[in-house]
Amino acid sequence: MLVVMGVFRLGFVANLLSHPVISGFITASGILIATSQLQHILGVRAGGHDMVELLDSLWTSLPQVNLPTLIVGAAATTFLFWSRTQLRPTLARLGLRPGAAALLARTGPVLAVIVSILAVVLLDLTAAGVSVVGEVPQGLPPFSVPDVDPGLWVTLLPAAFMISVIGFVESVSVAQTLAAKRRQSIQPDQELIGLGAANLAAAFSGGYPVTGGFARSVVNFDAGAQTPAAGAYTAIGIALASVFLTPLLYFLPTAVLAATIIVAVLSLVDLGALPRTWRYSRHDFTALAVTILVTLGAGVEAGILSGIAISVLLLLWRTSRPHVAVLGQVPGTAHYRNIRRHDVIRAPEVLSLRIDESLYFGNARAIEGVVQEAVARHPRVRHVILNCAAVNGIDSSAMESLELIMHRLSDQQIALHLSEVKGPVMDRLARTEFLSHLTGQVFLSHHEALAALAPETTRTADAARRPPIDAAKPFPEQ
Repeated sequence: MLVVMGVFRLGFVANLLSHPVISGFITASGILIATSQLQHILGVRAGGHDMVELLDSLWTSLPQVNLPTLIVGAAATTFLFWSRTQLRPTLARLGLRPGAAALLARTGPVLAVIVSILAVVLLDLTAAGVSVVGEVPQGLPPFSVPDVDPGLWVTLLPAAFMISVIGFVESVSVAQTLAAKRRQSIQPDQELIGLGAANLAAAFSGGYPVTGGFARSVVNFDAGAQTPAAGAYTAIGIALASVFLTPLLYFLPTAVLAATIIVAVLSLVDLGALPRTWRYSRHDFTALAVTILVTLGAGVEAGILSGIAISVLLLLWRTSRPHVAVLGQVPGTAHYRNIRRHDVIRAPEVLSLRIDESLYFGNARAIEGVVQEAVARHPRVRHVILNCAAVNGIDSSAMESLELIMHRLSDQQIALHLSEVKGPVMDRLARTEFLSHLTGQVFLSHHEALAALAPETTRTADAARRPPIDAAKPFPEQ
């Protein structure tokens, strides 16, 4: 499914993910993952698919907290947080060169692993209840041919489709977030093909569905990975470790693994985005807050889907109520601005309306009402000019509405004109009969329209605020 989506360039699905949705998903996922790892830090058994279940399970398990495990986990977490910000400058103060200090600073997790294993062995912490990784199966998974059962494929089809979409969305969310930190960009269609190829390969080794994992991607990013080659090196390293090093990991405390994940994912939690987004846009804040709350309360899949849904609904709601400004001429210029924001000059017989949205079925009826209401408030109007500078498209429903507006205005002895129509929009209008039936004209600029329809007012506006020339004084030097 992923390969087919990539071949047919369906990566545009990622465009449905607005930044607030991605930010909310990343923040909520980081909190969920960090909370799910607390059981290993505390040395208890707890679980859950959402924040409510996790917190309830952790609260119930608090009496069984293992103190040595808590000490190991807390120490590892503290060290890893400290090493992220302080280890590099500390090594530099000790005399290491900046490059060497930066390289050694990235080995903080490795150092934590080595020290914790030695502590478990030397202090016999397993006897005190500290949970360790234990025996890790040695060797690589066997090669096998997956079952080709059409009946089974049909049964798994709905679940597989959801896994494909959610996995792609999650992967793109993480990829876009990490790419932005390095001022890079991703190609969603190529991501689809890459994920699909990885899943096809995983089928021959009994692997899980492959996605861009949140926690592992962040750990890899923090380690300094720069190119896709890092994934290949990681695979080689894991293969060698699976064959030769698994016995050495027997005494690795699970609390240290949990600490590594917690420190990595919390670096991407951005709760400060809530007040920033609230100040900028209530719509974006709604999408951000809904994504966070639903992800925390109902899980990752529901969080992503709800974020996409609320973003699309808010977009439709916002564009269905387009902003329409009544324009007037700024004195002494050829510029036309909103009469509510600027001191302008208007011709009483001309009504200039600027539509600040593309026209489509969702707002076509609203435009009809706005034009009719504006005309009703200006009984002396004989010309209506629709300034289309902000109109990037007109669909067939909006085309019908324009024709209806034109006929209604014509019944009132009012001509409909257009100005500043963009080339692609004009091309589409030329393929219809609208222009041949237009009661007015199409003007290249709004100033040209006013000059033709209200020349006296335009000349007055052009002369206003224009400083007189004093022939006795030379022009100032430029």
